[in-house]
This record gives sequence, structure tokens and C-alpha cells, in this order.
Amino acid sequence: MKFDVTVIGSGPGGYVAAIRAAQLGFKTAIIERYPTLGGTCLNVGCIPSKALLDSSEHYFNATHHFKEHGIDGAVSLNFPQMIKRKGEVVDQNVQGIAFLMKKNKITVYHGHGSFADATHIDIAKDDGTTERIESDKVIIATGSKPASLPFINIDKERVITSTEALSLKELPKSMAVIGGGVIGVELGSVYARLGTKVSVIEYLDRIIAGMDKDLGKELMKTMKRDGVEFHVSTGVTAVENKGNSVLITAKNKKDEEVQMEVEYCLVSVGRKPYTDKLGLENIGISVDDKGRIPVNEQLQTSVPGVYAIGDVIKGAMLAHKAEEEGVFVAEVLAGQHPHVNYHLIPGVVYTWPEVAGVGHTEQELKELGRAYKSGKFPFKASGRARASMDTDGFIKVLADKETDEILGVHMIGPRIADLIAEAVVAMEYRASAEDISRMSHAHPTYTEAFKEACLAATDSRPIHL
Repeated sequence: MKFDVTVIGSGPGGYVAAIRAAQLGFKTAIIERYPTLGGTCLNVGCIPSKALLDSSEHYFNATHHFKEHGIDGAVSLNFPQMIKRKGEVVDQNVQGIAFLMKKNKITVYHGHGSFADATHIDIAKDDGTTERIESDKVIIATGSKPASLPFINIDKERVITSTEALSLKELPKSMAVIGGGVIGVELGSVYARLGTKVSVIEYLDRIIAGMDKDLGKELMKTMKRDGVEFHVSTGVTAVENKGNSVLITAKNKKDEEVQMEVEYCLVSVGRKPYTDKLGLENIGISVDDKGRIPVNEQLQTSVPGVYAIGDVIKGAMLAHKAEEEGVFVAEVLAGQHPHVNYHLIPGVVYTWPEVAGVGHTEQELKELGRAYKSGKFPFKASGRARASMDTDGFIKVLADKETDEILGVHMIGPRIADLIAEAVVAMEYRASAEDISRMSHAHPTYTEAFKEACLAATDSRPIHL
């Protein structure tokens, strides 16, 4: 079988690339090594984790806040049902992707795809057979897998990754999370809300270190209040599975040894590109020192006609970044001139309060020597936030000191994952803080906090603070 475009990998980047290619008139195929489409994001990442985050937040509110709302009654946790619902959400989403493949007349192959040469791909199927297809263009979208530390043996029983953490059979009494990045704090918050004693161990001096420092500081404060224990500036030196528990040894910044014994140890130290047995050597592609596939400005590899997107190339490992790149490559192949603004791809943490940021952090502006001004508005001053009892957090706007152009927006609070989109739109059109402050925002809403933060950045004149 011969195709115009073949995509290897059906995660957000891959399936979006395939759909856009098909929309543009290309005869398109997609190859997925697992039985279901959707990749890590839909099966063992973004979607199932958000399902558990929402379920655990409902339970936490029922056990901690419902009485204040005038809702009385005993609440019990049915953990297996929570995991079951998560699975149903995943099933609905992956079935949706399968429908989109049929709708767009995309040929789906299940099996492990690898390059025989630049235009031929061998697909090794579960039944032991291999099928070869031909394709004028190929898009590599094989994503990433959990990273680890050299001395840690991830046995997937007591020492686990995010994949296993999403499908535990019983609620742990205790759990250590190695790594205070996005995945670590999200899954840590899931189990902490359900009653697990959670300890987060982070090598750096703060959590979610890639985001603005103020966000990590505020998130740690709220998670501590909800029972999470943090060990920052602490490096793990040993992890031992003792059968029914895990013994973790670490050293803090004072060079003091720290030990803890927990039921489960979640290793969450990042992710690495997945290019195993892809046959890159057969077409002359070498990965860089971080395992990524080098590409040019059009996301083409060193081999003409072979492109790569998402987690296998440089940049943030985010589903929406991969989606943008999938559309980008498909449109490049069609002779169009698309553009991806990497500076304005937002980062989001789905804890509660939610966290998000886009553009420059305050630390980056200081390092660049850029003259800026800052405006901040706390949710405790928001009428809508008081009504919903979601008064943790703030919105911070960073603007150019002379031109007032918005350079960065950093948020922590209720529904932030959705609110950040307004900041992205504003910055895509190079809006000033005053532009936003003069736009009408419905009252009472959480979005008013963004307007007030822009007012605070514009001659320090917020109305409600």
C-alpha cells in the first residue's frame, strides 16, 4: 500500500497531524503500536490524570467544604469506582479518536512501525507478521516515556511511574513522590486529597521549577495545608523495594541523610523521547545527547521527506505543543506557510488551585535585563472566588516598563487552566496591560482578576484592592 503521508504514533501530535493531512487532501495512514489510539495523553497521561484529579477534588470538597455550603451527610470513598470511571473516560476518548480516523478516511495500522528506508515502513504486528507500506512523506510522532534515575529499579509494583499510579488496585496509606514537577504534584495531590500521606522529594529548591517562582511558592503553601509534605533541595540516593513497602534514602542541602518508608514510591523525574526500535539508523538519523531528533525550522529531519513533532524533538513536552506542530507539518507539506509561536505556548498544572503561565517569567526578565513592571491581584479580593470558596492564589501580569506590552502572565487559582487562554490571545496580538484593563469583563467572574492584575500593572490602579 502506498500513501502520501504516514504518521508514526497516534498521540495528540500524531492524530492531529493525520487529520489535518487528510483534510488537505493527502492519502494518509497512521501507525500505532498499542491496541488503542491516543498515545500516552489519552491512555495513561493527560486524560486519565484529569479524571482522577476531578474525582479526588469532588471527594475533598465533600469531606472538607460541603458543611459550609449547608450540605450535610456522611461521605465514603469507593476507590475502585473512581478508577473505573477514569477508565470509562479514557475509553470514550480513544473511541472518539477512532471515529475521527474513519471520518477522515485515514488508514489505521496497529503494530510497531520502523523505517526500512526513508519511504518504506515495516509494521510488526502482534500476531508475528510484518507488513510493509510505502509513503512519500513520514511524520514521526512517537512521543515520550517516563524517565528514571540510574540507581532506581522501577518494578511497577511498589516503585512505580505515572502509568501505574493511575491504576492502583487500592488506596495507599503512604506514598513518596520523587520529583516536584507537573506530573509529580498533580498525582501527589490526587492521592493526598483521598487521604494518602504524600511526601514530595525535589532535588531543586522549589517545585514546578520551570514556572514563575511565585507560582511554585503559592502552590506549595496550599498543598502543605492539605497535608502534603515537601523535601526540597533534597536528592534521592537509594530506593529499595522491601516487599510491602519501599525504603527511600536521600540527602538534603545540609548533607543530612533523610529516610522514609512508604507503601509506594512514584518516580516522576521527567520524560524522555521514545524512539526505541524506530529504525532511525536505517535512514541516517542520529538523536542528540537528550535522545531528541534534530529538525530544522520546518520540522524536517536531516532526511528529506521525514519530519518529527512533539516530545521527540526539542521544546516543551506538552500535548498542545505537539498538536500545533502536527498541524504545522501537514500545512507545510501542502505548500502553506504556517507558524508556531513557541514563546506563547502556555504551561498548565491541574492541581487545585490550578496553575498556569505563558510568556516570560519574572526571573527570565531579570536575567535578560528587560525593564518591566508587575501587577498582581489576589483571588481573596474576588467576589466570585469568595462565593465559590476558592480564594487561594493570584494573577500576576508582567508588562514592558515603557510600552506596557504584556510580556508574561502567571496565574494560580480557580479555573486557571481556562483563564490562561485570555492571556495567550492578548499576547498573540501584542496587547498592552491597559488594553485588557479597558475591556469589559463579566461580573462576577474569575476573569475579572486578570483585568484587575492588568490595572495593577498600569500605574498601580486596581479598583478592587
